[in-house]
Amino acid sequence: MLPEITLVKSFSFEAAHCLEGYPGNCARLHGHTYRLEVAVKGKVQENDMVLDFDELKALVKENVIDKVDHYYLNEIFPFRPTCERLLWYFWQALTKALSKYPHVELEKLILWETPNSAAVLTRAAVEACKAAHEG
Repeated sequence: MLPEITLVKSFSFEAAHCLEGYPGNCARLHGHTYRLEVAVKGKVQENDMVLDFDELKALVKENVIDKVDHYYLNEIFPFRPTCERLLWYFWQALTKALSKYPHVELEKLILWETPNSAAVLTRAAVEACKAAHEG
């Protein structure tokens, strides 16, 4: 019997945005080569995999990448498209899409806006937030 294993897959996409009301350069229209790291955790199945990497790739591409790649993010989201807000949107989309794999949970997302600046969202942070709002 194997322990739960975490799989990580990395994706990139190009997008533009501006942070309206921000007191700096990011208030102007600019673009990024974003990198999204997706970590899922689960039990190894009879096929000796948690989830086929090709299935994970297709799921992330359909539910996230195809919706943001080469878009002006301000035109497609009802919120200011900061890394933090994008991460939460991606988390919700991927959690819903992963529901067809009951043995797999989204564990962590890392969104790199530049090669040295990223935001991280973890399952523990999401669960703590839910618990705080329920209690």
